[in-house]
Amino acid sequence: MKKIAVYCGASEGNDDVYKESMIQLGEYLAKNNLELVYGGGGVGLMGLLANTVLDNGGIVHGIMPKELMDRGASLNRLKDLKVVDNMSVRKKMMLEEADGCIALPGGPGTLEEIVEAFSWARLGDNNSPCVFYNISGYYEPMKSMFDSMVSKEFLTSNDREKLLFSDSLEEIFRFMDSYIPPKIRQYN
Repeated sequence: MKKIAVYCGASEGNDDVYKESMIQLGEYLAKNNLELVYGGGGVGLMGLLANTVLDNGGIVHGIMPKELMDRGASLNRLKDLKVVDNMSVRKKMMLEEADGCIALPGGPGTLEEIVEAFSWARLGDNNSPCVFYNISGYYEPMKSMFDSMVSKEFLTSNDREKLLFSDSLEEIFRFMDSYIPPKIRQYN
C-alpha cells in the first residue's frame, strides 16, 4: 500500500474532533510513507489534511475539476495538482491512483465518492479497500444502512465484510493491509 485516496469535506464541520482526527490522519500518512491522493482543495478538512501531510514531510497528489480550480478552491502549495475536465474524471483518476480509500466526515460529495468506490469494488473495477473513518459515530446511520442492505438481501454479508467503519487508524490500516477484494458475482 503506497497511496491512499481520502474523501472529505470542503468544510470543517462544527466539532473540533473532525479537525483533530484529520490532523492525526495526516500525520499518520506522512509518518508511514503513505502518499495522499485527494481532491486538491485548500479549504475545509481537505486543506487541513493536505497541509498536515505536507508539513510533516509527506507527499500529496491533488486531482481537481477545472470548474473548482477556476473558483479558487485549490491548495496553492501543491506540487502535484492535476486539473481534469469534471468530477467523473476526477473520481476515476483518484481510484486508479490509490491503493486504498478512506471517507472522513463530509457532505453528499464525500458520501458519493466512497459509495461509488465500494460499488466499483463489487463490480471488479476497484481493487482498493474502502473505509468510513467513523469519527464520533458520524457514519453510524450509514453503517446501519449497509447492515439493513444485508438483512433485506440487497448486499451479501461477505461483501459487507469488505467495507469497514472504524474510528481507529490502527484498525483501518490493518484492514487495508489484509484486504482481499470481493469475489465478483457471476450471473450465468
